Amino acid sequence: MTNRPIYQIAREISKDWGTKVNYGAKPYLDAMHCVANVTDGYGSDNAKTLILYFLSNAGTWRGEKAKEIKKELKQMVGLK
Repeated sequence: MTNRPIYQIAREISKDWGTKVNYGAKPYLDAMHCVANVTDGYGSDNAKTLILYFLSNAGTWRGEKAKEIKKELKQMVGLK
């Protein structure tokens, strides 16, 4: 399975989560809009780190779409 670009996933998250993105997840989601692959750099971090921090702060994002995308992101970074 080929991974989708992270920026594409970030657009889908933003569309589904709307304007009430958790304040802890927002900076990582914003940064995810700027990267394509888990090995891409962003500031002093890499995209894998952004995804991990996003996931750890995205607990309030719920629903079927959230489950789907969180699973996809976890697979991208080698979790579960």
